[in-house]
Amino acid sequence: MEDIAPIAVLMDELRSEDVQLRLNAIHSIPTIALALGPDRARDELVPFLQDSVDDEDEVLLALAKELGRNFEEYIGGKQFAHVLLGPLENLSAVEETLVRDKAAESIAKIAEVLSTPQIEEFYIPLLKRLSQGEWFTSRTSSAALYPPVYNKVSWSIQEDLRKGFAALGADDTPMVRRAAAKWLGPFVKNLSKQHVLSDGLPIYRRLQSDDQDSVRLLTVEDLIVIAKQLTPPEVKEQLLKQIRHSIADKSWRVRYMAATHFNELAEAVGTELVREELIGQYVQLLKDNEAEVRTGGCRPDPRYGNRYHHRILLDSALDSQDFQNCSRKKSFLHASCLACVTSRTMGLSTVRAALANHISGLAPLLGRDVTIEHLLPLFLHLLKDEFPEVRLNVISKLETVNGVIDIELLSDSLLPAIIELAEDKSWRVRQAIIEYIPLLATQLGKPFFDEQLGNLCMSWLGDTVFSIRESATINLKKLTEVFGVDWAKVQIVPKVMGMGQHPNYLYRMTTVQAITTIAPSLNLAIVQAEIIGPLLQLAEDPIPNIRFNVAKSLEILATTYGNTTEGREFVRQSIIPVLEQQKTDSDADVRYFAARALQKASADMLGEGLCSLHIPPSPPL
Repeated sequence: MEDIAPIAVLMDELRSEDVQLRLNAIHSIPTIALALGPDRARDELVPFLQDSVDDEDEVLLALAKELGRNFEEYIGGKQFAHVLLGPLENLSAVEETLVRDKAAESIAKIAEVLSTPQIEEFYIPLLKRLSQGEWFTSRTSSAALYPPVYNKVSWSIQEDLRKGFAALGADDTPMVRRAAAKWLGPFVKNLSKQHVLSDGLPIYRRLQSDDQDSVRLLTVEDLIVIAKQLTPPEVKEQLLKQIRHSIADKSWRVRYMAATHFNELAEAVGTELVREELIGQYVQLLKDNEAEVRTGGCRPDPRYGNRYHHRILLDSALDSQDFQNCSRKKSFLHASCLACVTSRTMGLSTVRAALANHISGLAPLLGRDVTIEHLLPLFLHLLKDEFPEVRLNVISKLETVNGVIDIELLSDSLLPAIIELAEDKSWRVRQAIIEYIPLLATQLGKPFFDEQLGNLCMSWLGDTVFSIRESATINLKKLTEVFGVDWAKVQIVPKVMGMGQHPNYLYRMTTVQAITTIAPSLNLAIVQAEIIGPLLQLAEDPIPNIRFNVAKSLEILATTYGNTTEGREFVRQSIIPVLEQQKTDSDADVRYFAARALQKASADMLGEGLCSLHIPPSPPL
């Protein structure tokens, strides 16, 4: 009975009406295989799983995952890995796409551990059955199974694989052709140059001219892979027509793919073809009727840096001699960058936001003179945009621009944009501009900041939204680190402490939280002279929330400054007596945080081993 128990339990659970119980059973098959041993797992468990494909998609997906997780280790090792192909073949033909894709992925993982004889005896027949299956589902799954084994088989079988993949590319069912287009790139990477030209190119051309745009859009990535396999003259001869067709495709989805992958394409085809053809095509993408296409042209591929995106275009468009010619720079700039702000594109905020986010990367490449003449008006225009995200994106990239031109050139437009964002009705916009203030402070310097932005930073401390007040206190800490403690003593501390006398308790609370945040960036002299007195007054505030936040703030002061002789004396005389008093407060939260702060302050002064203070349990919520 014990011998049949594991497989019997699995069978019972897989017959259960409870989906979760069946899922748990699938997740336990490694344990069951271990209990059965390799021989019985191959002879009993795997055949049972092969017949267990009539279930919920969720259960089948879990089974496909489990069989791809080094399951061959439970059935005797790599020499028996081909046994797992049976159940996975069945899963590759089910209706649900997620299950088929996971099954194909697991088969590909198993292919990595199969020997050449195993591949030729077991894998290749499976691949042929799927490729020639009556239902499109199996043929769709088969496309992913060609690349993993192509380089592991003999020349004659490789020829069969090329023919089989070509048949998928010419299949009557669009879903199969779409799968072929998706996996053509990985398949072509395994081909020799001769076979790229003789077999890969015909498949690509057929798919690139497909009547379904869902197929054609996938061929953009195939185009890049094939171009990398060829020399620039071969690309010009073999692929130029297809490049033009993809970029000018009647479907905006195909043009969008071309726009988002444009930098990869430019890198793959070579400088000469970019200069002769792609720059003009890029301009057309930036002027496209569809906003998504224009946005894709402004936004670099996420796998590449922003500067790299622009450098591909500039370095390819202008050789080293031409790049020194300012007129060529102007010509390119007018043709490409400024095309984004024509009347056709200005109506859509998403395009302008993408442009604002990435256009600054051109400044270091174009140099000071061209940036001032052509990019500066664009920056100024975008800073006045009615859409907050556009203005935010320009401000977030000012550090790049400031490395080329003086930011004072932008200051007249910059200040109104900052003020408008700071007063935006959306608190998230206000919070975003706060995060950029330290960067702007670094760029603008003390005099400009004190005169134009100092009061604005303090006004955020009184915002009705807590997240804004919290961000404002963090902003003050960062400004202290930028301008120094002497500046903070004059410009920040008096204003913050003055709010502690405000009749509105939120202002008093903000004072305490600001002290807690910025205190580590100050020095003991400022704390003793400017901060501790007003803070201790707030320890007697009628609002309990303020009193226990004072205890938190005193804890920070004690741990920050209690590591020197002078600091320990300050803690002993000014902080500990107040905390002792708060330990008897009528509010449970105040007592708790006061006791915690007192313990930490005493530990820092006397050593952890000498501190025997007891912290009461946290009060119930």
